[in-house]
Amino acid sequence: MHLMDYIEKGGVIVYILIALNIIGYTIMFLKFIQILIAKRKKSVILQEVIDYIQAKKIPLHDEHIVMELIKDEIAKRLYYLERGLGTIKIIASIAPLLGLLGTVIGVLLAFEAISKSGLGDPSTFAGGISMALITTVAGLIVAIPHVVGYNYLVSMLDGLEVAITSDILPSLYKKELL
Repeated sequence: MHLMDYIEKGGVIVYILIALNIIGYTIMFLKFIQILIAKRKKSVILQEVIDYIQAKKIPLHDEHIVMELIKDEIAKRLYYLERGLGTIKIIASIAPLLGLLGTVIGVLLAFEAISKSGLGDPSTFAGGISMALITTVAGLIVAIPHVVGYNYLVSMLDGLEVAITSDILPSLYKKELL
């Protein structure tokens, strides 16, 4: 059996899963590239945050206020990188549910075939069971890489945020001493 045969047997649910998969992979790829670019431009982001904090003319000895301002400003600057990650998370969450929906539909079709023709010929309900299994597998095939991709991208963002935050305080205090 070829891939297209499986897709056709899976029905509408598999087509929906394919569309979600394409959308999710596109977003993951774009976010990965955007985060890599932001990591390379970390010094620019760092300087922008430092300039913002210095423009506020807040005494640096009040560390609590300075840290809050730093966290808020970094969050603002990194927000554009976080946009779209929610979509990946949603795809990862609903793909297995769509697979389960296809499973239920397939089992229903199998029972419907049994009710019409009786238990004499197993091939009458095999199509429904086949659809059930195909959609389950398709849902998992879509969900698993999206869960991994989402978590990887979030960890990349967290690492960037930590790197910027840890570089800001020494830079701020060094500039104040000069």
